[in-house]
Amino acid sequence: MIRSFVRWLRGYVRLCVAGYSPERFLNMCCFHQLFIWGLEPTGKGYGMYMSVRDFRKLKPLVRKTHTKVTLEGRYGFPFFLARYRKRKLFFAGLFLCAALVWGYSLFIWDIHFEGNERYPDTTLAEFLKSEGIAPAMLRSRVDCPGIVKAIRKEYNDIVWVSASIDGSRLKIQVKENEDTFPEEETLTGEEAPSGDDSGQKGTPAVSDSREERPVDLVASADGVITEIVTRSGVPQVHVGDAVKKGDILVLGRVEVVNDSQEVIGYQYHSSDADIFADTQMEYTDTLDLAYQEKVYDGKKKYQPFLRLADWTVSVGSVRNKYEHSERVTEETQVRLGENFYLPFSYGMKCVKSYSLVERKYTEEEARQLLSLDFKRFCEDLEEKGVQIRENDVKIHLYENSATASGTLFLNERITEESDTEILTVERKETDESVGTDD
Repeated sequence: MIRSFVRWLRGYVRLCVAGYSPERFLNMCCFHQLFIWGLEPTGKGYGMYMSVRDFRKLKPLVRKTHTKVTLEGRYGFPFFLARYRKRKLFFAGLFLCAALVWGYSLFIWDIHFEGNERYPDTTLAEFLKSEGIAPAMLRSRVDCPGIVKAIRKEYNDIVWVSASIDGSRLKIQVKENEDTFPEEETLTGEEAPSGDDSGQKGTPAVSDSREERPVDLVASADGVITEIVTRSGVPQVHVGDAVKKGDILVLGRVEVVNDSQEVIGYQYHSSDADIFADTQMEYTDTLDLAYQEKVYDGKKKYQPFLRLADWTVSVGSVRNKYEHSERVTEETQVRLGENFYLPFSYGMKCVKSYSLVERKYTEEEARQLLSLDFKRFCEDLEEKGVQIRENDVKIHLYENSATASGTLFLNERITEESDTEILTVERKETDESVGTDD
């Protein structure tokens, strides 16, 4: 492709060689290193292509080989200029177009986000705008490392960010944290460990030097423990224990005892554990058999538009007096290649008229819809890491409605955090009497 473009840029011609010995002419071209391509036999000789520069060297070869060379076509940019040399406005427009494309390449016209699920594109775009990053800004002013730091600082749930410039597009790739952890809080002065506790009463002894919030893990639902893996804290339950919602599963407070097994203080931790339990969930979904269906009557109104940055030019109007209607807008941003976006977009606004007709689901349709909703509900649970062991959900049909109800038997993580109760240790002051001799 590059070779073809170079040939077109320099210009080339098509020749037809005939006469006494065209084969000798070809050998002479090869000897003098004159490049030819597209060689094919014709009725009178051979047809071929040759560059303009090599074509100007053929006169001695033609005289020596007694052949006749006929020029059949001229191609390339030099001949294009010669053909349209009098059309000055055309070349002026061509130059202006090239200048505009070069000028547009100095700006960012589109910001694209990938990997974000928790934060929509509009939220991230508004944040970048507050940081001075928006379409129509110079590419030279885009600080990709600064953008990465700003997003990481603003959103704690985003653990990885990448910012790059592709053409006139700013591409932001993010990876969100799948688990949500509370922000760490430092201990207050009243909870901080004291360097000298002699003679003080009612002061908790905290020996953990890490600045972390002491928390317990409590049950978020009723269930029977099936698995427990504790990384920090004191487990309060075992596999097979039945727990109620709110029961403490892992305690973040560890007792400190002396040689006499007396509690002299506590160590506080942020509990961390994976605890799974068999739980039950009641499922109910109701569907009204009567519904209103949209029936389009074919009445439509169109409004094409052209948008340049914040300016919009449209033709016609989509104002209507339809009793029921819906509006659909399709917009496409102009781009050159894959990533070179321009500040132009075009589209079409369409208003469709419809009427509402009373319908009623059949028993089979109602069963299918309720089954589909239940399937989606189960898929959402599985995406959250919940295992469905069994279900007895059944569909009941009534005169005007249909209901899917029953119990789901699940195995899921049931831990949630709760602040650890801070306990104090009352220190006993002992009076030591000194014996004296009478």
